[in-house]
Amino acid sequence: MKINSAEFIISNSDVSKCPKDFLPEYAFIGRSNVGKSSLINMLTNHKKLAKTSARPGKTQLINHFLINKNWFLVDLPGYGYAKVSKKTKNVFQQFITDYFEKREQLACAFVLIDIRHEAQAIDIEFMTYMGESEIPFCIIFTKADKISKGKVSAHIAAYKKQMFANNWAEMPPYFVTSSTEGIGKDELLQYIDEVNQEIFKNNSPI
Repeated sequence: MKINSAEFIISNSDVSKCPKDFLPEYAFIGRSNVGKSSLINMLTNHKKLAKTSARPGKTQLINHFLINKNWFLVDLPGYGYAKVSKKTKNVFQQFITDYFEKREQLACAFVLIDIRHEAQAIDIEFMTYMGESEIPFCIIFTKADKISKGKVSAHIAAYKKQMFANNWAEMPPYFVTSSTEGIGKDELLQYIDEVNQEIFKNNSPI
């Protein structure tokens, strides 16, 4: 898939105010400072579509971007903020939960994980929540250019081991990416394209 158009549609903290279009949505979420905005900009060929910041937790709303006029990329606030109040964190977590549990248009969520670090409890906990809630998701390992290929493989293996220890039958689909080098871009867009084709085929009039 080639992205020819990407436009910002709406930001809000109320799932009921999200776009009414029944187009497939792909939600991107991860811990603060995982490189989410950079990844979104790399995928869409826009340097400033998603706002990047040196301050973690920049994204604080549900942000909808219409891609190629036929699907939505959804930029969600991160989980595990280090520098916001507990009250603010609870508000974020509530509308993130509302989005995942109420949004019928959600085709797949992408959980972003910084590949430089070994398996983090907060990531495992979040993915466990996704699995128990039967929310379809894939893993995107970010910043693969920052460590050696050997360490990338070792850290992925550690995640697999940790997930199997938490009663997962298998590892969810995953992608290894680098926003600075464009690694994983084609594979990720191809995956979205394949899911879209399946959705549009199943929803086509008989």
